Amino acid sequence: SADSVTSWRRYIPSIGRREYMRRILAMTMMMVMTTAALAGCAGSDVSQEDVDAAYDDGYAAGAADNAMVSTLDTIMNRGSINCGVKTSQFGMGYLDADTGTRSGLDVAYCEALGAALGVTVTYVDATQASTRFEKLASEEIDVLIRTTTWTTSRDAGLNADFAGINFFDGQGVLVAESAFEQAAASGSVMGLDGVKICVGTGTTTEGNLLDYFSLNGIAFEAVNVEFEAEAVEKIKSGECEAFTGDMSAVAARKYLLDQEDNSENALSAGTWIAAETMSKEPLGAATRDNDDDWNDVVAWVWYAMVTAEEYGITSTNYESMATAAAVNCELDADGNQVDETCIQGNAKHNVLLNTATDLDLGTATNPLGDTWVKAVLGAVGNYGEAYDDAFCDGSYDGTSGSDAMEGCLIDRAGTANALVSEGGLQYAPPIK
Repeated sequence: SADSVTSWRRYIPSIGRREYMRRILAMTMMMVMTTAALAGCAGSDVSQEDVDAAYDDGYAAGAADNAMVSTLDTIMNRGSINCGVKTSQFGMGYLDADTGTRSGLDVAYCEALGAALGVTVTYVDATQASTRFEKLASEEIDVLIRTTTWTTSRDAGLNADFAGINFFDGQGVLVAESAFEQAAASGSVMGLDGVKICVGTGTTTEGNLLDYFSLNGIAFEAVNVEFEAEAVEKIKSGECEAFTGDMSAVAARKYLLDQEDNSENALSAGTWIAAETMSKEPLGAATRDNDDDWNDVVAWVWYAMVTAEEYGITSTNYESMATAAAVNCELDADGNQVDETCIQGNAKHNVLLNTATDLDLGTATNPLGDTWVKAVLGAVGNYGEAYDDAFCDGSYDGTSGSDAMEGCLIDRAGTANALVSEGGLQYAPPIK
């Protein structure tokens, strides 16, 4: 989940695109008129009526476009993308301190963006929840892909635009078994009355915890932490008896704890995850407001990964699928194939793999090329392959469906993260 909006709203003005373009136009007109006045020309006053009239006449969009530089162009000039990620959550954004290897679904998303653009990826640590939007607003990062919940207040109040949902999550609770042995039998938060529970500062989970526990009459003491690792240490020491966060984070923490020797601390009896899901946490990528060309790219790279899995196009077959899709059988005057053995290429596959420039993604200076989807598939595979690499054993073939994924930390089958064809919510708008 992402950090709260209260502290940041007063620092970042929240204005809509229409008002933003009006201001750009007003400044542009004032500069033009001032220049004219200095040159000895008459008339240097610009009224609000002038600005409104110019906006209504269609000049504002051009003025705004000329005054703004897309983040995409900045990335291409730099030759790298600055991607804000976590370093501590196995399955989403994890950095192995011993090998320096990064893994997780958010990391795969960053790699996919780099591949689509043909640039390198520079990772920026955005693990601390309370500063992640600051990093985005200050342009320290180009995109935030860090288990960030898409909410109204963040979208409207933090000048952040979200670009699709790469993981449908919900809030869960991890409990030290020794603290609530009777509750462990039922596996429910209803038996946690009086619990001391660690919760991340500046996250949506704070409000969700208060709402859910208050609604159900469960007394609790919230212990605020900046990092999930801090919560784990407090549970080990007995300062906390439970930890609440995104279910993906809760499952990841339990997995890592199960690998450790906790015989000398408060987790000697192990942990359990409560059955309840206390909220909706749609996690997605965020860009800065009014940066439409870049936001479009971020969104459609994800949708391309989902679409590829829907089409059965994977990291191992995309080249042969591209070749087959490009076949255009010769027709005679009556519209019949000259060669009856010719297999006509799939038009949808062809757009995705061979003629993606026609999709008009990117800027006039830096349009995405014809084969950017192939580059994405070569780097991280389709959505299913990326999910399997992040949460499962990495053996999924990319076409057999969620039930074929094995050794998963978090199963995809039967969840919202399955494709819509399997009853899930992962669904891409048409690419055409």
